Amino acid sequence: MGESNLSKSYMQSLIEDLRTSKLYTDLQNAAQAEISKPTIRLSEIKKGVQTGLTNSGWDRKLRNAIFNFLQTHPKVPYPVPPPEHVKEPLQFLRKAQLQWEKRILKSLNSMCTELNIPLARRRPDKEQKEMLQKWTELGIEGPDLSQIRPVYAPKDFLEVILGLQNPNYRTSDTAGFFAMWGIVQVPLKVKSIDELRLQYSDMAINQCQSGIDDFVDIPQELFDMERVKLGRKVIAANHGPIAQEFSKKGCPTSLREHLWRQILCIELDEVDVLYYEQLKVNVLQHDLLVDSLLYKDVKLTATNDDQYFVFEDFLYQVLLPFSRDTHVLKHFSQNSATPPRSYIRGKLGVDEFMVLYPPNGVIPFHGFAMYVAPLCYLYKETITLYYVFREIYIRFFYRLHSISSHPQGIVALSLLFENLLQTHEPELFFHLKSVGCQPLKVAFKWLVRAFSGYLSSDQVLLLWDRVLAYNSLEILPVLAVAIFSFRKTNLMKVQSYNAAEAVLADLTTLQVIPLIQLSLFSK
Repeated sequence: MGESNLSKSYMQSLIEDLRTSKLYTDLQNAAQAEISKPTIRLSEIKKGVQTGLTNSGWDRKLRNAIFNFLQTHPKVPYPVPPPEHVKEPLQFLRKAQLQWEKRILKSLNSMCTELNIPLARRRPDKEQKEMLQKWTELGIEGPDLSQIRPVYAPKDFLEVILGLQNPNYRTSDTAGFFAMWGIVQVPLKVKSIDELRLQYSDMAINQCQSGIDDFVDIPQELFDMERVKLGRKVIAANHGPIAQEFSKKGCPTSLREHLWRQILCIELDEVDVLYYEQLKVNVLQHDLLVDSLLYKDVKLTATNDDQYFVFEDFLYQVLLPFSRDTHVLKHFSQNSATPPRSYIRGKLGVDEFMVLYPPNGVIPFHGFAMYVAPLCYLYKETITLYYVFREIYIRFFYRLHSISSHPQGIVALSLLFENLLQTHEPELFFHLKSVGCQPLKVAFKWLVRAFSGYLSSDQVLLLWDRVLAYNSLEILPVLAVAIFSFRKTNLMKVQSYNAAEAVLADLTTLQVIPLIQLSLFSK
């Protein structure tokens, strides 16, 4: 009974979503075009229209739209919980997220007060024209960033997560309870190694993988050529689920950009181009404090990285419009976070003058630009780069900087990392703990940035292949554990936190797929 009600309500929301989409209008127009064809018989009008739409590729577009809905809308249990429970079912985590948001806003407002700058201002016409002229080289003359500082960094966020305590759960000396070795003391259900092996079975050691079997010293005819040939057939099929299944063994470098777009169901048309241009106009018209935060972040991260400094201007052309994009707000229906609010100057406390700030509801932190940087290797067109980043962010990356009990959330990923390391490297975990180096304090920044900026760019893309293919971020803690295991010999010799951090400072030489395979399947 419950399952049928769930399916019915879910189907209704799917149909409603399709009806409000551009695809619905396009389908109607295509159907009308089919009806007007002289070959259509009145007695077989329904069958004739369906056949015509199928032959024109509209059935595949509709299937992709349904696939996209299924990927981005989790099934709501029956009976339907209240909206705040859909966002986050655990009250103590909702409170913690609310407190964290207040702290971020306080930091932002105090910066405004100290520097005497507004949250937003309209640019004079002259400044708008100058910015438009140098739109493709915004890195040359940016705003004065000398006094701008990041609102928060991953280590600040980690402190908040370490302070989380479930008031209904005690880990004291009570019989039957024990304090976990790790520093995340929130009892969430995370997957065991056996469940992860089953989930990532296509990555088993006996399976050929892009990222291992396509190395330059391996003859191409053994794997790479066949893989590319199959990949081209997958792209020609133009169906998201097929591309996703194919990508579970990695994407060939030459086909990755197309496969990712198919998995994310991104098909751009003139409406998308116009939408981006409107976002660009919004950037030109108004200067936000968030812009300075984004400029500062790019300068501190990507510009200082040998792999990404050449993409500085691309990053501004993606991140600045992103901060104005209200489409991003839709992810807050499933996110424990709430978009920040502000008031028009002089109207403090008056509800009708309340606005979301920034318009997309996302305040960037130190390292935010690194979510975009690896994608610059895939897409040379700014608009395509923009829409791919936006889709990846509202599917995955927002979970890496908000407090929630979701299995893909950063709290659960941190706990999964600690559990896996305790289970498979107890000696190493205990040694690091005894010398004052909790492993998560080193690994947390890797997880928050999905390893971007720590691994070499080609390895980041191979890792993100699997994130998209398995529709899961759980591969991140698995890799983090694998890195600790790989450096175990040196880590067992360290006697301080700084020494352990030094051992794990440079990850650019690592090959991620062999490490993940060893971690999951070798024991």
